[in-house]
Amino acid sequence: MKSLRLESSGIPIYVQLRDQILRSLGAGVLRPGDRMPTMREMAVALKVDLNTVRHAYDELERIGAITLVRGRGSFVAQPPRPPSARALAQQVDSLAKQMLATAAAAGVDPIALAERMIALVKQETSND
Repeated sequence: MKSLRLESSGIPIYVQLRDQILRSLGAGVLRPGDRMPTMREMAVALKVDLNTVRHAYDELERIGAITLVRGRGSFVAQPPRPPSARALAQQVDSLAKQMLATAAAAGVDPIALAERMIALVKQETSND
């Protein structure tokens, strides 16, 4: 988690933290069962309020990325079982709508965002 970097970009700190942890999960830096730093450790390391880290961890737990075990700590969750085709289509649609809303709020052209996402996917698959 040494790679986490917070910026004064106007994006809430808990969102930056949540998104960077999700990217670490996607990149395989964090694997299912890995123990996460405690909220207090994370807050001290990043020099942010404990409630900010708690908010990020709560979001990560809500989406199923981590599991909070009272008295033991936080762990990277096991990946969920593959959803049905219908559930997957709904999930993709929901995520796409979220990204469009985020792009609109940031003043980003949705076509440029889609093109960049396609380029990143191609780049990731060519690195495998």
